[in-house]
Amino acid sequence: MGWTTRPSVRSRALTSLIATCLLGALSATVAATPASAAKEEGVGYQVTPGQTVSDKPRERDWLGSYVVNGKHVFCVSFQLKAPDTNEKYQPGDELLDKWGAKLPEDTAANISYLLLRYGGTKDNAEAAALAHLLHSWTSKPRSADDLKPSLPPEKVGYDVQSHLDKLKAQHADAATAVEKLTKDAEANRGPWTTAITPPKDDQHIGTAGEWTISVKNAKGKGVSGVPVQLTPSNATVDSGESTKPASTSNAKAEKATTVKTGEDGTVTVKVTPTGDQPKLASSLSAPADRPYVQFPVETGVQKVVSTGGEKELKAQGVAVVAKPGKVQVTKVDAKTGKGIAGAALRITAKDKSTAALGHDGKPLNGADGKPAVVTTEGENGTVTVENLRTPQEICVVEVSAPPGYTNAFDPKNPPSACGELKPGETLALKVANTPNEVPRTIPAGDRPVAMMQGTVENSASTAGILGVGALALLGSVMVGVAARRSSRR
Repeated sequence: MGWTTRPSVRSRALTSLIATCLLGALSATVAATPASAAKEEGVGYQVTPGQTVSDKPRERDWLGSYVVNGKHVFCVSFQLKAPDTNEKYQPGDELLDKWGAKLPEDTAANISYLLLRYGGTKDNAEAAALAHLLHSWTSKPRSADDLKPSLPPEKVGYDVQSHLDKLKAQHADAATAVEKLTKDAEANRGPWTTAITPPKDDQHIGTAGEWTISVKNAKGKGVSGVPVQLTPSNATVDSGESTKPASTSNAKAEKATTVKTGEDGTVTVKVTPTGDQPKLASSLSAPADRPYVQFPVETGVQKVVSTGGEKELKAQGVAVVAKPGKVQVTKVDAKTGKGIAGAALRITAKDKSTAALGHDGKPLNGADGKPAVVTTEGENGTVTVENLRTPQEICVVEVSAPPGYTNAFDPKNPPSACGELKPGETLALKVANTPNEVPRTIPAGDRPVAMMQGTVENSASTAGILGVGALALLGSVMVGVAARRSSRR
């Protein structure tokens, strides 16, 4: 049977109640009389004959659920009056055995676990096995004296071996289920623990990383098939269900995702950050350490317990988004070392042809679809590009030389510089230009050619790289004008 997700502890308590009740036994003298209309058997099996109580042979025992207020309930103590379909209950105390003794911790944990996992079963064999185990743990005879046929219902113990033998002979699938449920409870009982593990390396906005959610049992081993509800913040999970940023006033996820743990008790999901400090919160239903009883409003009716008194386990993971970096480009005169303003350069990746990436993971392309262009400015001939993804290899490639530096410029092999940009750091790149040679003497009849001075719009940040195509075009015009003037010499 698979797991089911229940909305809350209060509502879960009504989903599958466990009653201490008479096992539907009818004496031989009333075998022909139909069962009371107020009692309704649910899922399970009957075994014959029933265990003798008060020296009265009984035709059968019912191992399975009863229906109370439309919900299936199971017995936890042997004999006594079964709850009718309209019985009302109120909260009580910790579940004890039939004689008022505290249940061992491992037994209580087994009960809580089985009620969580199998309390809503519709399988007859599982229901019969669950009922048998609950009686075995809560009404186990302390000695042979507790099995005397003369004992009344409130004092008689549950004959564990006799009922198991009847299941083997009459309902082999239920006997097999008893073994399966016993091993399952021993292996996976609570208390459980859960944790979320983000990626070891820093994540990047817009790029998915693998997060692992784990659920472990009391022995520290993974529990499979557990539904886990995931709520991301500043991130998306797998299917791309977006969330509100954590910085907003009502920072709650718009949608949650439910996943199940695998055979090893873990489940891995891809989480894509949409902002800084992406978070992933998880919530799951786990078996309580001990089940708690509920008392019947009407006296003389057996007590009940909820589906194990389930508790909610939560966990949260926070990933680190790599800090953005800056690139500071300086253009200098190769001879004097002084800064040159007006140099146009492309910001590229390591290959010098594709665009570098911004912090949001998007390529920094200009209006022409090519890597963005920036121009140097000021006496130092610098320009700074901010908010770049890290780490990444950054190159700056000159698009066109500024006036006075055109002769040595080779468009097929333009000046460039590269370096690795690290998180939170500023990468300084320097590109040098060789100035044009000025003739020492001017031939007779020739006149000096005045250098044309151009004005170039500058951009010092990623956000300002908008008119990239215009800058590149302007640089090309300047180069052409300078070239024509030079050809007249």
